[in-house]
Amino acid sequence: ADASSASYFIALGALTDGPGVRVMGVGAESIQGDIRFIEAAAAMGAIIESGSNCLQIRRGAWPLRGMTMNCNHIPDAAMTLAVLGLFAKGSTTLRNIGSWRVKETDRIHAMATELRKFGATVKEGQDFLIVDPPQDGRLNDRIEVSTYDDHRIAMCFSLVALAGVAVRILDPLCVAKTYPGYFADFSRVTHDST
Repeated sequence: ADASSASYFIALGALTDGPGVRVMGVGAESIQGDIRFIEAAAAMGAIIESGSNCLQIRRGAWPLRGMTMNCNHIPDAAMTLAVLGLFAKGSTTLRNIGSWRVKETDRIHAMATELRKFGATVKEGQDFLIVDPPQDGRLNDRIEVSTYDDHRIAMCFSLVALAGVAVRILDPLCVAKTYPGYFADFSRVTHDST
């Protein structure tokens, strides 16, 4: 029932074709700040329905829509929006993310570095990140993602594998900080949906 951890599965639902993903234990009425990630995912094109303590997410617009968002209220979940920007038409601009500079690593610099490996054009500033997907829409393949010992980087970049891109997450065990079973859950959900 953690909205930050749910963001990866909300994004998964927005990215995959089919019946979507059901997230149990957290709904739109949650008092956790990161629940507002659903607003951003919906703005990018996800279709989200909230039930009593659950969310149902499926792909709507494809490609996703780029957007601009003040992310002060969702600093952790906003990292996942940067990865969704790889699958969007147009720019995805994340503002008011200066707190990223003082987390496990300098997340603005780390995210920009890793997004560029996939072919994105990325502009980084003191408190913003602008992501433009590759112009031809094709992500670079066989990429090794450095995690900088940052659990959220490992989790959000796992989503790129949904594009059929071979991704190797270096130091995947760093997810133990907040979600030790993440990769097992990710694998179970993605294999159940294929």
